[in-house]
Amino acid sequence: MSIGNSPEADRPSIGAALQQARIGAGLTVEEVSATTRVRIPLVQAIEQDDFSRCGGDVYARGHIRALAHAVSLDARPLIDRFDAEHGGRPAPTPAAPLYEAERIRSEPRRPNWTAAMVAAIVAVVGFAGFTLFTGGDKSSGGPIAAGDNAKQAPAPTRHPSTIKPPLSPEPSDSAVAGLPKDKVTIKVTARDGQSWISAKDASGKLLEDGLLKKGESKTITDKERIDLVLGNAGAVQLYVNGKEVKEIGHKGTVERLSYTPGDPQAG
Repeated sequence: MSIGNSPEADRPSIGAALQQARIGAGLTVEEVSATTRVRIPLVQAIEQDDFSRCGGDVYARGHIRALAHAVSLDARPLIDRFDAEHGGRPAPTPAAPLYEAERIRSEPRRPNWTAAMVAAIVAVVGFAGFTLFTGGDKSSGGPIAAGDNAKQAPAPTRHPSTIKPPLSPEPSDSAVAGLPKDKVTIKVTARDGQSWISAKDASGKLLEDGLLKKGESKTITDKERIDLVLGNAGAVQLYVNGKEVKEIGHKGTVERLSYTPGDPQAG
């Protein structure tokens, strides 16, 4: 369908032309809306020559072009008529003048290859001279240099995992002799790991109870008897009245021991 050659008075309006073309193509408003993605109320408004809902002349031209294409209608005469009825197309905005300051650009600075080559040559010559000089010193024997290197050699470091805590020294004979004969004295040291310990006197009174961390020691004294419980017997070192008690138990085992002032008979 074309409306370009019809007399002005006989031409239908833009909306009427689109509506007639749609009806002639056997299409509904819903079908045109689905094809063009123009909302149904907006299609109906354009067919009534109401372009106020298009959001501006630019959008109105786009909608007219889309609807005309959907109903197989030449959009050019409709766009021209829209421009004539709505003040024509806006004049293109002139480009902003390019100021002289923007046109002047400094030339990119080229690298100074001559200076770089000179610096590289100087570095190579200096390194060669330094190598020759130090090599001559080494070939001349240089025991002093060897001595300096020996002095500056760092001491070897040990990994923390290989450092063992200092063991508690065994009591000396004088220390054993200094212990009271009428009391029982027990010293427990967590030598190879932590251990839970509990100690009570003959009446059942609690003298010590808690966790002994690795490297820690506890000394317990009573006049009559000490009933001792070791939660990790194989990890502790035990002294009773100044004498070491060996082979208390294995690691992870719980041992219950009891000592009086005269114990142990054999250490």
